[in-house]
Amino acid sequence: MSLMDSLDELHMEGSITPQLAMKIMMQFDRSLAQEITKMVKAKTTLKGHLHTYRNCDEVWTFVVKDASFKMEGNEMVASSKVKIIACKNGDPSDPKK
Repeated sequence: MSLMDSLDELHMEGSITPQLAMKIMMQFDRSLAQEITKMVKAKTTLKGHLHTYRNCDEVWTFVVKDASFKMEGNEMVASSKVKIIACKNGDPSDPKK
């Protein structure tokens, strides 16, 4: 069960308002972005065949077929299909960032 599912369930039960659910999601997004920036320092290289890509409201979606990831330390991970969703870095509550 995801955070969004839990918030939807709480809203349907009348335990929280939709506004509170949105505030929780925005804070979660902010906190996760900060922690990832601080904690993740590893690099990887992705190779594969770009099957599709699209951009909608500054959210990019890439589908890569026959993907292989080369991690630091030369570890290889392969997948037949990878979907990457990338957003603009910044504060989700600030539309200028």
